[in-house]
Amino acid sequence: MTVLQTERLVLRPWKVDNELEAQVLYRYASNPEIGPSAGWSIHNSSQESADIIRTVLAVPNTFAITMKGNDEPIGSIGLSYGTVIFTSTEVDGNRYGSGMNSEGNKPQACEFGYWIAKPYWGRGLVPEAVRELLRYGFADLGLRAMWARHDVENIKSQRVMQKCGLSYAGTMHHVRMELLPGEVYRDEDVRRITRAEWSARKTV
Repeated sequence: MTVLQTERLVLRPWKVDNELEAQVLYRYASNPEIGPSAGWSIHNSSQESADIIRTVLAVPNTFAITMKGNDEPIGSIGLSYGTVIFTSTEVDGNRYGSGMNSEGNKPQACEFGYWIAKPYWGRGLVPEAVRELLRYGFADLGLRAMWARHDVENIKSQRVMQKCGLSYAGTMHHVRMELLPGEVYRDEDVRRITRAEWSARKTV
């Protein structure tokens, strides 16, 4: 069970079938300013939140964000190997997020995503969590590149990625938001950082 720590945060696995965990998640994820901007629907009940913890969040390398000294989840951050976006031969000769490379070896690159509850906005907590996730991905998992994407109008998320050293890699146009109800399409910017770039930032 992997647990990561920063100066102010503990990133821990989500708790399955824990009533308090589900209630706290529902409290924050029912806010319409949170989920839709990240591409997922608001939660409509604590039971729905419990189901999402069980089926979506309680997976390897996805973490509840908590404040040190308080185990209450205030957000989520994690890695995903399942999404295919574009090819980058300079990084891994492979499609980002496609899991195993052509030789069947361990993943070379992956996507990450995050969100944090509104009461905790503006405190620098998301960049703090992202920096630790980057360290974990590059130093512990041996990844060669990590990338993330955001709605082109989501300036807050753009600034988080820029603060953490991710560079603009391209724009995906007319992307369907499959987790939102109806036919919702957005343009999304893709930003990425390589292990070499991350290592260089550490020495500056």
